[in-house]
Amino acid sequence: MLDEIAHSQPDQPVADASPLAGEARRLVYSVDGRNLVDNVDLALSATSLTVVMGPNGAGKSLLLRLMHGLIAPTAGEVRWGGQPMDVKLRARQALVFQRPVLLRRSVAANIRFVLKHRDNNSPERLQELLEEVGLADRAGQPARLLSGGEQQRLALARALAVRPRVLFMDEPTTSLDPASTASIESIVVRAHQRGVKVVFVTHDLGQARRLADDVVFLNRGRLVEHSSAARFFQNPESQAARDYLSGRLVLSS
Repeated sequence: MLDEIAHSQPDQPVADASPLAGEARRLVYSVDGRNLVDNVDLALSATSLTVVMGPNGAGKSLLLRLMHGLIAPTAGEVRWGGQPMDVKLRARQALVFQRPVLLRRSVAANIRFVLKHRDNNSPERLQELLEEVGLADRAGQPARLLSGGEQQRLALARALAVRPRVLFMDEPTTSLDPASTASIESIVVRAHQRGVKVVFVTHDLGQARRLADDVVFLNRGRLVEHSSAARFFQNPESQAARDYLSGRLVLSS
């Protein structure tokens, strides 16, 4: 993410700062002739908090990277707000990974690095972000000395520093304790309430139930179903989803 920010365009005023609807059209990503993402057609509402689920190897993280423009599809296309993915669109998005990569600098300097490259390096904005993620009292501390949950909150602060219209979260609370997980979820929900489109990958059923407005369920690289959270958890359409929700091994496609 740091390399992305360093080479992205400075933050420019935009006429429309509303969240963006996303779309994947016949999206394919292949490696050595094998489709890891297989002909996915997907339409994401601009206003929902979308949770992406599926068994290990289903293609969840790959789909996120394709939707963010971090990797190019083998075939098909991604659109946001009706426009094909490009550098300007990606500069209005942010992705938080499962394992944060932090600069060997202070907490404040990690955020300042992003603000500097986004042409918004104001002390007020820095303080706002530190308070948003509950790290104001850690501002001068080396980032590498933070706990795992604090490091992930710092990664989230850097993502929010770009004022994203779309925020991608790739299993950000894996291995975190319940208190840290609750903090991350709270920050994400507040961002969504402010109008940020959120796409959140998780394997945690409880977390998905807490957060999701709609659920995208993948298996073997294919989109198996996409429905409201209420419908998905109460009455999934596919055998694969029913197996997944019941804790059985997902063998069907």
